[in-house]
Amino acid sequence: MTRYALRVASLGIALGLWQLLTSQDIDLWLRFSQFPTVTDVVHAFTGRLAGSDYWTDLTDSLTRILTGFLLAAVLGVGAGVLVARSRLAEDLLGPVLEVVRPVPAIALVPVAILLFPSNEQGIVFITCTAAFFPVLVSTRHAVRALAPVWEEAVRTMGGGRWRVLGSVVLPGALPGVFGGLSVGIGVSWICVISAEMISGQYGVGYRTWQDYTVVDYPGVFVGMVTIGVLGWLTSTAVELLGRRLTRWLPRTSYVPATARAKPARAKPARAATPARPAHAAAPAGHDTEEARDEHLVRD
Repeated sequence: MTRYALRVASLGIALGLWQLLTSQDIDLWLRFSQFPTVTDVVHAFTGRLAGSDYWTDLTDSLTRILTGFLLAAVLGVGAGVLVARSRLAEDLLGPVLEVVRPVPAIALVPVAILLFPSNEQGIVFITCTAAFFPVLVSTRHAVRALAPVWEEAVRTMGGGRWRVLGSVVLPGALPGVFGGLSVGIGVSWICVISAEMISGQYGVGYRTWQDYTVVDYPGVFVGMVTIGVLGWLTSTAVELLGRRLTRWLPRTSYVPATARAKPARAKPARAATPARPAHAAAPAGHDTEEARDEHLVRD
């Protein structure tokens, strides 16, 4: 409960600081007087919720992001495993992928407009491209980092290539795969909003850009808040799914040092054993047993 209280408090402090700087028209170096206040954004958001355009834009953006992201997840994981497991695939696909990977997905908007017959398909293509490469790179590194002894154990027990793939490669690479998926969903939101601003007809990005062109700054911030909340929800969903599928992994939780430290318990006093005189003769075979025990301990 303390952690949740801290999170709510941090959000409340940020909103309070925003309201203070904008309502008092404070201009130090940043011009907060140009920003709408929190109350202005809340009023604009309430008005948008009452209309149908907001929900249409929300549905269109979610449809585009989910379609492109699911395609990127399937293609990225498949290509990552293939490149990591096959030298031929790495030689054929590796150079092309490495040349295309540094190109920003938003720079492919002209290509999408020329290539696809509709803007909707082009936006899905840009979203898929944005998420594809983080998933590909994370999957490739995760597969290559697997311990070879796992695969050797499966093959020793008679498992073939598909058995190794299903029992070793995919389960072992899941943590890295979901790391790439978490990055990919965030990049997808950035690119889908940018693509909607350029070539979309509906969507949160399109509506945000329209509000900016008509100087409706509270509406712009409504779009920004909507994008932030949707991005947080989808990222959380990916993370929760990853934890669900990798629950067999050992988990570590933070425990303060004060909680870990335990008072030392006093050991019960043992009765003193009288020392054996030096001249006392040892029982027969006693020296031989002690010598054997010392030899075992040293080994």
